[in-house]
Amino acid sequence: MSITEMPSVSPVPTDVPKPTQTLPAADIAVLVVYFILILAVGLWSMWKTKRSTVNGYFLAGKNMSWWPVGASLFASNVGSGHFIGLAGSGAASGIGPVAYEWNGMLMVLLLGWLFLPIYMASGVTTMPEYLQRRFGGIRIQIFIAVLYLFIYIFTKISVDMYAGAVFIQQALGWDIYLAVILLLVITALYTVAGGLAAVIYTDAAQTLIMLMGALTLMGFSFVEVGGWQAVFDGYSNAIPSVRDQNTTCGIPREDAFHLFRDPVTSDLPWPGVLLGMSIPSMWYWCSDQVIVQRSLAAKNLLHAKGGSLLASYLKVLPFFMMVLPGMISRILYPDEVGCADPAVCKEVCGNSVGCSDIAYPKLVMELLPSGLRGLMMAVMLAALMSSLTSIFNSSSTLFTMDLWRHFRRAASEWELMIVGRVFVLALVVVSVLWIPLVQSSQGGQLFIYIQSISIYLQPPVSVVFIAGCFWRRTNEKGAFWGLVLGLLVGVVRMILDFVYPVPQCYETDTRPDVIKYVHYLYFSIILSLITLAVVVCVSLATEKPTEEKISRLTWFTRFDPVQSGQEAGVFSLDKRVQPEHEKSSGHIEVPKDTNSTRPVEKTQSKFKSILLWLCGMDQGSEEKAPPPPPEAMVFSLEEDPNMKHVVNVNLIVCMSVAVFLFAYWA
Repeated sequence: MSITEMPSVSPVPTDVPKPTQTLPAADIAVLVVYFILILAVGLWSMWKTKRSTVNGYFLAGKNMSWWPVGASLFASNVGSGHFIGLAGSGAASGIGPVAYEWNGMLMVLLLGWLFLPIYMASGVTTMPEYLQRRFGGIRIQIFIAVLYLFIYIFTKISVDMYAGAVFIQQALGWDIYLAVILLLVITALYTVAGGLAAVIYTDAAQTLIMLMGALTLMGFSFVEVGGWQAVFDGYSNAIPSVRDQNTTCGIPREDAFHLFRDPVTSDLPWPGVLLGMSIPSMWYWCSDQVIVQRSLAAKNLLHAKGGSLLASYLKVLPFFMMVLPGMISRILYPDEVGCADPAVCKEVCGNSVGCSDIAYPKLVMELLPSGLRGLMMAVMLAALMSSLTSIFNSSSTLFTMDLWRHFRRAASEWELMIVGRVFVLALVVVSVLWIPLVQSSQGGQLFIYIQSISIYLQPPVSVVFIAGCFWRRTNEKGAFWGLVLGLLVGVVRMILDFVYPVPQCYETDTRPDVIKYVHYLYFSIILSLITLAVVVCVSLATEKPTEEKISRLTWFTRFDPVQSGQEAGVFSLDKRVQPEHEKSSGHIEVPKDTNSTRPVEKTQSKFKSILLWLCGMDQGSEEKAPPPPPEAMVFSLEEDPNMKHVVNVNLIVCMSVAVFLFAYWA
């Protein structure tokens, strides 16, 4: 999850008293059914897909339909941190944070219609690999791969894992380590065994569960508060009984029901919402490996566009599923969710800064009857597990294809399969070791720091991808120095924000003017312009890329004919190339060399066979199903004319819905 997709929240420390009640039998039954369903879907996807090749494991064989792709895009984006954080931000500041969600509606459409045709034409597996193909050299690819892994490990994994664990801890009274380790073991199981196909299909099931549970809670919330109008009337009066009368603490914002707010003094200035929010959001939706990898798994461009459309339509729902319930929670429990006195907040949730983050768990535990409460616990587990599996799979892809394959150029496909799975297990260990650091952040400073890592590192990467995709003249030197200088400026601002945090409502703002008056969304615009200026100036001052180097790698060259070098290299994920006599006969001879990297064992114990199948490492599958010739791997951008009209009409409808939502709530 990205800062561009979730506004700032503070973690609920784990020293809150744990509930002592036991879980009712109905809730336990719902949770058991949930786990059985997810494991069944995971096992079914393992039977259905070929997981013993790089193409099959990391891109699901490029055979996914539009509906699992779209559901997986949504589930990968909406993690447990979304439910906790977006509802908490709604309780604290009104509907403003939903601007991130509706901005994402437009960005995911840009992915389907502008960026994916380029990525698919280039035949790449990862985003760093695309930059390497586009600009040449290796330094940008390594730089971006390491940066992405850093962001995933220290922001996405920790945020979702901790938010989900806190919910489970408050609801069940489990030890946080027990909760996290159990969830990580389950997610790692089908991520390691099933690859991207298992992740996508389980994401589709998780999406259905999330929608059912969250919309059910929304219905209960509206009934309890008294309807739609009661939300408008009650939110402005949701003031805690204990507060400092000389401050604004505890008083709801006057612009709580507006998306476009004061350009100078508000928490979300409207120019920043329109411009500053879009560049980081474009990184998340159009060049983040977690998101793009799902679309690259689609069977063709039309299905990829259909997946983007489904995800875009679903992005309307967080307003109703998370933001409004968060605001209702403040109306129903103003002294707890909206507490304004540090001592009271410390007593309520253990965090003196505020307790808005308990808004969603509070609704679940107070409003829902037995059984439905178990459903909502399943929803939180679904949100957590779908995000973690997506991150695990994409991080494994980045490490294997961009880092390991660079240092081990002669690595066989068998070796890549093993490395990809082992890296997932390594991520699980890192995730568990990261828990104490997140736990120790009593004031929320570490969490703010983690989010700052994202917001100040995304714009330079976005600009480099935009320039590489849509400006032929961009070269490697321009992209590299734009990336380096942009990230350097972003890191400086990130450090300043960490040194001078935003003061609480009862504190005097003593920050330097450059921090106080330059909102982070405005800084996003400035950082993007600085990066773009460097990319343009350096590119124009250095050599121009040849036409061969940009063939099928930009918007304007995506339909170029495939070059012979590309046939054997760029577009094939499999290392082996069939000799001509084997292509003509349709038969591939099994290597008899005893030093082969993928030996075929004649006799194999049943235990070993089962273990290899569970891990998707069935060696025998290679001789039964030889890889297609390299030229067959080239991705066609041709679209069925009738279906093309259908998706284009839906594109117009979806964009109109997004514009209407922004205009109505502006």
